[in-house]
Order: sequence, then C-alpha cells, then structure tokens
Amino acid sequence: MKGDFLKCGVLGWGMEIFWTGLHALGSENWKLTGYSSLWMFPIYGMAACIGPVSKKIQDLPLVLRGSIYMTGIFTVEYLSGMFLKHYNMCPWDYSSSPFQYKGVIRLDYAPVWFLVGIIYEKFLKCRGNCYMIVRDDKA
Repeated sequence: MKGDFLKCGVLGWGMEIFWTGLHALGSENWKLTGYSSLWMFPIYGMAACIGPVSKKIQDLPLVLRGSIYMTGIFTVEYLSGMFLKHYNMCPWDYSSSPFQYKGVIRLDYAPVWFLVGIIYEKFLKCRGNCYMIVRDDKA
C-alpha cells in the first residue's frame, strides 16, 4: 500500500498540473503553466484506498463504481480542505464558484472526480504493465 500511496500521489500531481495548465488557455496564457501544492501529494496519495475498494466492487457497473469513487474523492477533498482551511493552508479556494460548498468542494467537478476515480482504478490494477491499461488481445 505504501508504494501505491507514492504512485497515486505522483499521478495526482501530474493530473493536477495538466488540469491547471489546460485552464491557462482560458486566460490566453500560451505558456500553459500548470501548478500544484506540496499539500496535494498526501491528498492524492490517499487514492491508494481505491485499490482495495475496487476489488470489492469490481462486479458493479462502471457508473456505480465511478459514483462510489467520486463520492469518496469529494469526501476526502472536503475533509482535507476544511482541515487545511482551518490552519490557513488550503491551496484551493472555490468560493467564487456558484456550485461550491464552503469554498472547498465544487459540485460541478463531479464528472471530473468520476473520471479520476476510474483512472485511479485502472492505474492501480495494472501492476507492472501500467503502460498497457487497454490491452489488444489480437496482438
């Protein structure tokens, strides 16, 4: 689980830097500068919990699994955000969004967290073959 924690932390950082880099397009920042915070590493690392959960729910439909992961991600985002906000260390502030709750979660990110949960599920299942998330059995 320790190795998964580290891998999930790095993957989360990468996805966040990619996501924030894409958002730079909205402000016509052609450098596409992405960013994150050191605080995000342990938060993303907690996605390692998806591995054991995915084994228990693997027979459920994709929509239900993704919804479970999305709910878990919202929960971790809320709890970690409120904790960090209490100490004035929260690296994100969604207060200006109409779909925010207490400035630490955005409900309009539900599809993003659904997809991120599925990405983590696939990533954690591909032990040793992470470059081959989708396999071609005909090859």
